[in-house]
Amino acid sequence: MEFWRSSLESLVVKKKLLILGGQGFIGSHLVALALQKKYQVTVLSVKKEGFSISIPGVEQVEIVTADATNSKDLQAVLKKKSFHYVINCAGYIDHKLYKNGGRQLVDQHFTLVMNLVEYLNRESLESFIQIGSSDEYGNLPSPQIENSRESPISPYSFGKVAATHFLQMLHRTENFPVVIVRIFLTYGPGQDNRRFLPQIIQGCLQNESFSTSEGEQVRDFCYISDITEGIFQVLETPAAKGQIINLASGKSISIRTIIDTICKMIGKGNPEYGKIPYRSGENMELYANIEKAYKLLGWVPTTSLEDGVKKTIHYYQQQLEE
Repeated sequence: MEFWRSSLESLVVKKKLLILGGQGFIGSHLVALALQKKYQVTVLSVKKEGFSISIPGVEQVEIVTADATNSKDLQAVLKKKSFHYVINCAGYIDHKLYKNGGRQLVDQHFTLVMNLVEYLNRESLESFIQIGSSDEYGNLPSPQIENSRESPISPYSFGKVAATHFLQMLHRTENFPVVIVRIFLTYGPGQDNRRFLPQIIQGCLQNESFSTSEGEQVRDFCYISDITEGIFQVLETPAAKGQIINLASGKSISIRTIIDTICKMIGKGNPEYGKIPYRSGENMELYANIEKAYKLLGWVPTTSLEDGVKKTIHYYQQQLEE
């Protein structure tokens, strides 16, 4: 019986998945889940680096390198390749002003997408997931909902909005199989140490005093496994084509409350509230309406904030002990 099972499995053609930015925080978790789901995974990155987390079976992943904002570089690596699915989570979150280097951010989040569409083999392409951002909503009132007109407040968010409109135009005019997934604040193991929650957790673990804003901003935190499961549900739902879909917890919490929660869980740390000013134009209330994800996908997040933060604290405790 085992012989027949293994023989049948060998006859199954694996779906080919390309993940841009697959070595970053969200990308690494997507790679891990894709391997569990038996996809044939290729990662495209600017340079070969380690994944942000340990991934069982990672030796099966093909890694190709290119600067995707450079059309010739991208054309060279995509030539003669074809994929059934693409997830674009390339680029970095950066709120710098245009005069301080914002053009590069627009290239990373918009020019890259135009290049990608131009050189992808569309004949085999079944679904293209563009990872958007809650920042596309700018200062719109909360809870932010997908049919709102976007209001970018930085080169980063403008690049994301431009990519959204470009891809939706392609869907309307050329039936390009795109879905825009707008994620809100995602956290969990493997996140860059410079990001908000890792900084707070490590500051508390080391019993440091650390500067923060007054913490009145209201945000929406969603654990990484909920986000990655949601992305794959989008990928595998034909009715999602052409849509914008929020993935988030749908619950709001103030920055001060989450900092105080982490300090209490760890039992150490001294946040110095008010030492950092709010960003110019910062949205003080940014949390999602997730009704569309539930109605279209049947998706709801299953990890509570308490459980997710505990898992994340445990990860960084282990990191500090190594």
